[in-house]
Amino acid sequence: MSVKSHSNGALTARHDFACTLAQKVGLQALRYWNEQGVEGLGTEVKGLQDFVTKADKDAEHTIRTELADMFPEDGFIGEESGGEVASGGYWVVDPIDGTSNYLRGLRHWGVSIAYVEDGEAQVGVIHDTPTDRIYSAMRGFGAKRDGSDISVSRTSDPTMAMGIVGASRRAPFDLYLRQLQALYNDGIEHRKIGAAAIGIVRVAEGVADFYYEKHLNSWDALAALLIAEEAGAKVVTPPMDEFVPNGGEVLCSTPALSARLERILLNET
Repeated sequence: MSVKSHSNGALTARHDFACTLAQKVGLQALRYWNEQGVEGLGTEVKGLQDFVTKADKDAEHTIRTELADMFPEDGFIGEESGGEVASGGYWVVDPIDGTSNYLRGLRHWGVSIAYVEDGEAQVGVIHDTPTDRIYSAMRGFGAKRDGSDISVSRTSDPTMAMGIVGASRRAPFDLYLRQLQALYNDGIEHRKIGAAAIGIVRVAEGVADFYYEKHLNSWDALAALLIAEEAGAKVVTPPMDEFVPNGGEVLCSTPALSARLERILLNET
């Protein structure tokens, strides 16, 4: 297949299939937790506070297999099974974003599926599994929650703002503390929920005013960032050719606060 963009019809087919698939594997993972409990999840430790469960692996296998069957020309990159950037379109998948929350029964986790083509995310789908809600977008067609339009908040007063801030162990902890202090000094409230994809779609639907993390992997963020962008958010990330293989710093915010937040959060080293 040519590297040229797919038609809107082809992208719509990918969007619709990804929505169905994300919900399917998300609900399967939820049923697995309900049946097995924490002790039966087959948890493995990948690194410090970095876990993978049997549900993660099964979900990614299902997503990878069904996408390959439906769209055999597409490439695939998954958090658990890896992959490489394809010359044409490719999928970037996190089967369970927020695995630590999933493990402990905290209700902030979900399935993230993005489709990338021509150097941009073209389709983004998040299944917020504990609420069984689908957030989705196709580039240029707006953002949806269960098929209804969503948009970012209009918050402009920092003393009325509330955002979500992630903490990456790939960044210095003292930098994280300085950034929290800077937000506090500006009167801006924040939360930490442990699932970037879910945090970013909270910005897309206007529940939170921004999401920031010093380092995110691409599979944690690409789908949600497209949804937020289509909902009207200002998004700052590294270039796609750097972000997909290496991850990087992410800020997603309502436009009225973007300049202030960039000054507070992005100017630190």
